[in-house]
Amino acid sequence: MGTIGAVFQPELIELMKAVLDDAMATLPEANRTSAMKVEMASQILACAAKGERDPVALKTAALLAVVERTHYSRDISPERRAV
Repeated sequence: MGTIGAVFQPELIELMKAVLDDAMATLPEANRTSAMKVEMASQILACAAKGERDPVALKTAALLAVVERTHYSRDISPERRAV
């Protein structure tokens, strides 16, 4: 189960926002969707809640979410995606 009730200092929030913006900018424009941004933000938050503060590690986690989402979406047939 995920972390509930994590509290982040303003400096960390600014760092996470910068990491998210940087990670989004590395994606092809077609992949810069709100759903992708939510997925990446979720990964950044999860890592930060576990104590990660390194911007490179946070960005890597965000981009890995993109890779996993893209990989799994291609494995699902169009019929199953419509469900």
